[in-house]
Amino acid sequence: MKALSQKRRHPLAAIALLLMGLLVTGGLYAAATSMNEAKASTTTASASDVEEGGKLFAANCATCHGMGASGSKDGPSLVGVGAAAVDFQVGTGRMPMQMNGPQAMKKPVQFNEQQTSQLAAYVASLGAGPAIPADDLTNGGGDAAKGGELFRTNCAMCHNAAAAGGALTQGKFAPALADVTGKHIYEAMATGPQNMPVFNDANISPEGKKDIITFLKQIETTGSPGGADLGSLGPVAEGLFVWVAGLGVIIAFTIWLTSRTS
Repeated sequence: MKALSQKRRHPLAAIALLLMGLLVTGGLYAAATSMNEAKASTTTASASDVEEGGKLFAANCATCHGMGASGSKDGPSLVGVGAAAVDFQVGTGRMPMQMNGPQAMKKPVQFNEQQTSQLAAYVASLGAGPAIPADDLTNGGGDAAKGGELFRTNCAMCHNAAAAGGALTQGKFAPALADVTGKHIYEAMATGPQNMPVFNDANISPEGKKDIITFLKQIETTGSPGGADLGSLGPVAEGLFVWVAGLGVIIAFTIWLTSRTS
């Protein structure tokens, strides 16, 4: 016991304990943040899909992203981005890019569903990353009220409280979310395309993402029961409309009065 007591008072004991604490904390953090990647690695894709995806990638994507998706001066590495990122970017037509700009624009898709799936399978084979979500997470059926709270807390500052989109800096923008499939909304949250942050399962759980999708689909189908939404841009647009329309009515009424007196 005396020997142990002397070792505890050793001048390096505090440093050893600090290092041990850092190692344990780092290990726990790494395990928590790799949950999504572990889930992605369970996605099954046939060897033929991976092979065909590699051919499509070499013919259409390697010019910018490099052979083996290792990246180049014209495009980032795709190793570890996961199948969900490819399915979102290619499935919405943002990739391949039509031209360089502040951000990739949505446009008609270049690949069909099978080819998109093959490209996603190939990129997923290069490194673990977020997988394409299951249908039960993207088809609604969640709690719209909770989804609304999550959306207003995490998303409304860019996408607008009514999901009508909004302007960002340097020519960039957060797109409107109407007519966007639940799968692509989920994939965007999981992968963080463009200027969007990544909302992994530690930030917003899969059930939370499902609730957000349910909320967005609800407000999309409900519309604006109170009248014209004026682009859902909020009090600035509404105030401008009142000033322009109100002043127009006042000016027209004034002209009518003066024409009668003359």
